[in-house]
Amino acid sequence: MIALSLAEIAEVVGGQTHDIPDPSVQVTGPVVRDSREAVPGSLFAAFAGERVDGHDYAAAVVEAGAVAVLGTRPVGVPAIVVDDVQTALGALARHVVRRLGATLVALTGSAGKTSTKDLIAQVLRSKAPTVFTPGSLNNEIGLPLTALSATEETRFLVLEMGARGIGHISYLAGLTPPKVGLVLNVGSAHIGEFGGREQIAQAKGELVEALPSEADGGTAVLNADDPYVRAMAARTKAKVIFFGESGEADVRAENVRLTDTGQPSFRLHTPSGASDVTMRLYGEHHVSNALAAAAVAHELGMSADEIAVALSEAGSLSRWRMEVTERPDGVTIVNDAYNANPESMRAALRALAAMGKGRRTWAVLGKMAELGDEALAEHDAVGRLAVRLNVSKLVAVGGREAAWLQLGAYNEGSWGEESVHVSDAQAAVDLLRSELRPGDVVLVKASRSVGLESVAQALIESGAEGEVSAR
Repeated sequence: MIALSLAEIAEVVGGQTHDIPDPSVQVTGPVVRDSREAVPGSLFAAFAGERVDGHDYAAAVVEAGAVAVLGTRPVGVPAIVVDDVQTALGALARHVVRRLGATLVALTGSAGKTSTKDLIAQVLRSKAPTVFTPGSLNNEIGLPLTALSATEETRFLVLEMGARGIGHISYLAGLTPPKVGLVLNVGSAHIGEFGGREQIAQAKGELVEALPSEADGGTAVLNADDPYVRAMAARTKAKVIFFGESGEADVRAENVRLTDTGQPSFRLHTPSGASDVTMRLYGEHHVSNALAAAAVAHELGMSADEIAVALSEAGSLSRWRMEVTERPDGVTIVNDAYNANPESMRAALRALAAMGKGRRTWAVLGKMAELGDEALAEHDAVGRLAVRLNVSKLVAVGGREAAWLQLGAYNEGSWGEESVHVSDAQAAVDLLRSELRPGDVVLVKASRSVGLESVAQALIESGAEGEVSAR
């Protein structure tokens, strides 16, 4: 964080100082909420959860070098006491962002947010110091913590914004007002909570409404291939730039193809020129993500050649998102188990089909959460798609939703041993350990709550131990 005195922080957040001998002492390190991350110069935000109360770790974080605690009660060590820690963090983030000389880029969408955020960060940091959201910390706590990690040297601040209802993105954009706002897509993720795509579009579009006008430097980057997103152009006073595979897009891709290993290659076109890209990531769905990143980078002054080089060098920064591991025996494990919705599930299955040409392919799939009344139809459709893509074997893991996955496969024509329903992750591991052969490709994907990353990890460890069938 930029250096601020405890007195200034207390004033910004409307708090009272306790047990602070010298209020002029500065916070020069990060703001953290995990006591294990406390370092000299840091500020510890103490949240009281259902099982753990951060205030109980106050003495330990100060001993580790934290300057003070931001909490809701005195704790016997230097502290700034506020009514609500989350609100205080937001106020502090807003203050720091105003002080920074950085350009703030915010993005949202139903699918691909984290992968696209990672691409944008890697492209922009090839130009100048860049701070970005780690993983998927895109909520009312994670977003201000990311903003507070910026320093005087930061030139670009890239923030992912999530939403579970109307007004959430407006709130986040109020904490960290963006200059560039990117909306990727409007899909089915959380449709059970929102009530429909129109409501999702309303929520996601709050980002472009929060942008400054074109005269004040605001830019909305919108997906030309998504009608819900394209319509958001009418909701902003900012400059609008479109990306997509449409010929009308300002930033677009031509000659899209997948390499023999399933990595996308295409000709990138921007208003300033064109250049060729071959990505290290897997799956054609990353083309849209790359175009979104390219559009942002173009607006921030990068040439087509600079963008193409950075996109071609970019890798996966966040865990369990199309992580590809090649076992010594030739089995390939694709761990995409961080989360799942209908759009990302279809994209992952298509990537599996591309990667597995000439090889046996396995789709180990589980529940897609928060789909509401659409759950049965969407799980059925994914099961059918696995059959249409000629996936060698579908392993549906879990309860009712997994049964719907297998039912879709069965109704599409998977009547033999091409699909199986197992009760839990361990049953899936046992099945795969007994049936995998050298050269097989295995995709593991489900919503985060299912925990299927344990299947991928077990299979990776099995390969290291030489546990594979030679049949």
